[in-house]
Amino acid sequence: MSSIERIGVGPRMSEAVVFGNLVFLSGEVAEDTTQDAAGQTRQILAQIDETLKKAGTDKTKILKANIWLADMADFAKMNEVWDAWVPQGHTPARATVEAKLAAPEYKVEIMVVAAR
Repeated sequence: MSSIERIGVGPRMSEAVVFGNLVFLSGEVAEDTTQDAAGQTRQILAQIDETLKKAGTDKTKILKANIWLADMADFAKMNEVWDAWVPQGHTPARATVEAKLAAPEYKVEIMVVAAR
């Protein structure tokens, strides 16, 4: 039986949880919420890069991504940043939906699962 490793353990959730060769990241939101959807997406993807590094993996091993947008009108802006970030030939399975996020200033939230 594989052990469970938690990264960035907080009172409510962990930044990431590793089980076997799978890395589950929590949903990431931007710290600077004054940015538009593209700016928030850039921040989130940088945070994902850092968390994956802490877990011993990287974006080429992302298996699945869930993306939530506060407004689907931001889909193209988010995709422009996503497309520049995701390595071609390593694109994960992905879903993008419009949702009411935890705070009105959040425009994007992204959660990924990666292999290690």
